[in-house]
Formats: sequence, structure tokens, C-alpha cells
Amino acid sequence: MTDASDQGLAPITVRVATAVRLTGLSRSRIYELIQAGDIEIVKVGRATLVRYDSLQRLTSR
Repeated sequence: MTDASDQGLAPITVRVATAVRLTGLSRSRIYELIQAGDIEIVKVGRATLVRYDSLQRLTSR
């Protein structure tokens, strides 16, 4: 089976901890941006997944 990273595909969502590493922002700042609507999330059960395209828009401003 081929891994998505082998094909150069971007993830659809990432966990909050990964969003922190990708952006360099603190965990609390990520949650503030989520509350403000600047970062979009998807809830799956108890997991909070951050939409990757939302992070890209945030960092490209």
C-alpha cells in the first residue's frame, strides 16, 4: 500500500498538537483562533481535528 506522503498529498486534517508544531503557535493560541473562527475544526468523537487548508489560509495571510 502506498503512503499518502509518498504521493505528495497534503493531509485533510491534523490534530491540534500537529497544528502547534506546523504553525509555531501555542496550543492555547490555536484554541483561541478556533473559538474566533479563524481556524476550522472537525470533531470526530472526542478528537478535535484541525482542517489543514484552514491552517494554510491562516499562515498565508
